[in-house]
Amino acid sequence: MKPRAPLLVAIAGGSGSGKTWLAERLERALGRQALRLSLDDFYRDRSRIAPARRARVNFDHPRAIDWNCLRSVLRRLLSGHPARVPCYDFATHCRRRQWRTLHPKPIVLLDGLWVLRRRELRRWIALGLYLDCPAEIRFRRRLTRDLAARGRTRASVREQFLRMVEPMHARFVAPQQRRADLVLQHGFSEELVLKLAQELRKLSSEFQASNSRRHS
Repeated sequence: MKPRAPLLVAIAGGSGSGKTWLAERLERALGRQALRLSLDDFYRDRSRIAPARRARVNFDHPRAIDWNCLRSVLRRLLSGHPARVPCYDFATHCRRRQWRTLHPKPIVLLDGLWVLRRRELRRWIALGLYLDCPAEIRFRRRLTRDLAARGRTRASVREQFLRMVEPMHARFVAPQQRRADLVLQHGFSEELVLKLAQELRKLSSEFQASNSRRHS
């Protein structure tokens, strides 16, 4: 029997816009029907360059991502097969030795800065969401996250936000709004998340029914 192809939902938006929050809430609301895949795990491994040079890499440019690896993982998941996924360590800017295995579920939630930017990904995406959030709120969230989880200093976070994050946001992230099927403004509620989860269940059922008719 041919494996059932999952529905791919992409969640794009600026750093600190709430992508992870939304993806995690949707995954929780959808339960066994969904899995989450983060673009953050697909940053290129920098273990071959000196630590001092790693810190100077522009991680807010799309070329920082290993797109070939992401395509390979998505191709397997969307074909109904398990896929091995890298794990990225932001403190060292290197991939961890341990990779994890994801098994396909009816809905795949892909969140990341540029997930609506690339044409070869958009052809697989059934629903594209963009989170629109003011810069000052995104900065506060990024500061809190990076101080707690990524071993950063307050000064380094602010300097990077002004020098790299915002210019790259204007150039590569914000234009994705026109690619999105739905733009969510800052401040959306848990109630909206539950309604969105309900719509995704419906969309997934319709998608599976359409695939069944196509292959019958």
